[in-house]
Amino acid sequence: MKIFLLSFFIAVTSSAYAQKVDSIYFNLYTDSLKKGVHNYINVDGKCSNGQWLPLTQKEIQFSCSAGRFEGNSLVLDTGFGEKSVRVKAVLKDNPVIQKEITIYIKTGPDKEKVKTMEEVMRKKS
Repeated sequence: MKIFLLSFFIAVTSSAYAQKVDSIYFNLYTDSLKKGVHNYINVDGKCSNGQWLPLTQKEIQFSCSAGRFEGNSLVLDTGFGEKSVRVKAVLKDNPVIQKEITIYIKTGPDKEKVKTMEEVMRKKS
């Protein structure tokens, strides 16, 4: 009985991991990138069973026309002068599966000022 249960458990867990990513898609949280900050580049994978999985640098090889990647985050220097960046995501397990996207750089000023810790704490009191 123990051998049967162990075999059953192994079969169930291995089938859960057997689903392969069929395609990948960018699912950006914003329509433009900011200079001098970490811009999270979200990539989702669609599996053969129809489920969606968030993918990280463990599964995706990122490259870009400018800036540098730190994990899933694209960092652009504050002096970056181009209007856009080309980002490429390649599935490490299957390099045939890849996507590229052009993402524009935010040009206008930030309208909202981020509150300081003192301002936030003062408001709570």
